[in-house]
Amino acid sequence: MQRKYAETQRRPIKIMESLNQIKSYIEDNNFDFNELSNELIGWKNGLIIYRFALEEMNTKLKILNEEFQFIHNHNPIEHIKSRIKDPKGVMLKLQRKGLEINIDNAKKHIHDIAGVRITCSFVSDIYDIYHMLKGQSDIKIMKVKDYIKNPKKNGYKSLHLIIKIPVFLSNRVEEVSVEVQIRTIAMDFWASLEHKIYYKFDKGVPEHLLAELKEAADAAHELDLKMKRIKDRVDIYQNVGKDKPLI
Repeated sequence: MQRKYAETQRRPIKIMESLNQIKSYIEDNNFDFNELSNELIGWKNGLIIYRFALEEMNTKLKILNEEFQFIHNHNPIEHIKSRIKDPKGVMLKLQRKGLEINIDNAKKHIHDIAGVRITCSFVSDIYDIYHMLKGQSDIKIMKVKDYIKNPKKNGYKSLHLIIKIPVFLSNRVEEVSVEVQIRTIAMDFWASLEHKIYYKFDKGVPEHLLAELKEAADAAHELDLKMKRIKDRVDIYQNVGKDKPLI
């Protein structure tokens, strides 16, 4: 208890030390507080549009999924996850591109500030979702990267889309870029594991682990194919009746 109390007492001191360091850095580098404050507000206001775009996308995907279930008695979407890239990450990406760091350049040149990841049961679901999105009159598909038909060398598979979706504000309509990744549950599991391994090894993954990851990617692909064959046979069984033999 005394130790916890002592740590609590020291926290204000540490916070004050940090604030003094920040204050000294700002004073030494001739920062304008008003200009810095306005810039931060500008970034906050500029990025909020991406939250609205994700809400539009999530609503649209929910409706399409429920409609597909109603018509085909099958949900193509198992799970939807969305995120907005941290402003620091956006700034670093602009820096890597050699562009001036401002919100206008971010909107123009960074297309994955808002991202949606959709997981499905079967590979066929991926393309069903793609064609449903393609058929929406208010969505523009700007770029398609099909890593399912053309996997990366490490075995990564997914369908990547860059789309533009309109966001209706009180005084204007803005078309906002959103990155959409569509993959099966098996693909998503593999990608999650691969990301963790690369993070732990700081991208310097040993060759034998890379080889095992590639084998795991191939196994995940075979699992996707096998599960789809089983589903197709079940569908036939339901359609032709119990007295007919399964193919």
